[in-house]
Amino acid sequence: MILTPTSSIARDGDLAQLVGLRHKHFILTLQTGAKFETHRGILQHDDLIGKPWGTQVFSHLGSPFFLLQPSLADLLIDLPRTTQILYPKDIGFILVTMGVGHRQKVLEAGTGSGSMTTALAYAVGPDGQVISYEVKPDVQNLARKNLTRFGLDSRVDFKLRDIQEGFDETDADSFFLDVPNPYDYIAQVRAALKPGGFLCCLIPTFNQVEKTLYALRQNNFVFVEVCEILLRYYQAIPNRLRPTDRMVAHTGFLIFGRRIEPGEDPRGKELSEEIGVETTKEK
Repeated sequence: MILTPTSSIARDGDLAQLVGLRHKHFILTLQTGAKFETHRGILQHDDLIGKPWGTQVFSHLGSPFFLLQPSLADLLIDLPRTTQILYPKDIGFILVTMGVGHRQKVLEAGTGSGSMTTALAYAVGPDGQVISYEVKPDVQNLARKNLTRFGLDSRVDFKLRDIQEGFDETDADSFFLDVPNPYDYIAQVRAALKPGGFLCCLIPTFNQVEKTLYALRQNNFVFVEVCEILLRYYQAIPNRLRPTDRMVAHTGFLIFGRRIEPGEDPRGKELSEEIGVETTKEK
């Protein structure tokens, strides 16, 4: 897989990152006989192939670059897009919270440009499966191209459909829902998840959060949490350590929940529609 080459040297077909002055970077696929042109000069791919990762290289004008393997975060930030993408600060938290890992079956609705799809495919490994639903053909085609570029397309089943019709799959380990009105599809998501399976929704505004919380209660999701992820960088200068002038603030609310099977307590209690709150049955 070209996204994660195992060799310590750059090889033909690998994804590579060239990082230049002021951390300006470029991501390219190394190809024998090709060349890469920048405003700071030309670099021949043949001069890069075979060099150890981390090597400093120079353009024909003498401008310095470092030859590196791009991280998943680098690829997601650099992703060609026609829609707003999900950023690494949110993606990492989502993957860990839902426990996405090797050999799992994960569903996604709202493929967009494929940033979350890429992260999910990377996380489930070669024996896992990601099924991603999208309603717009042009958007889906771009996402497919992005996944193909990263060598991850074989792990993803792209489906073109209005999710109001529901999903083909059942017993999914987790579900990521990124659509404008997630509260309209919670019942369909529930049917696709295994009992105990995870759901995460990305929502930009308060009123959408409120509607989604009601929908989760009505469809027996518990352990519901709402959060946002804020990221602040600091200038990495030992004698002038201070926050950078800008921070990555609100990009959206994350809502997590888990599908459960409500049951009656032998003490005469039942799980009410107020998710996770027990109430005594009326006699």
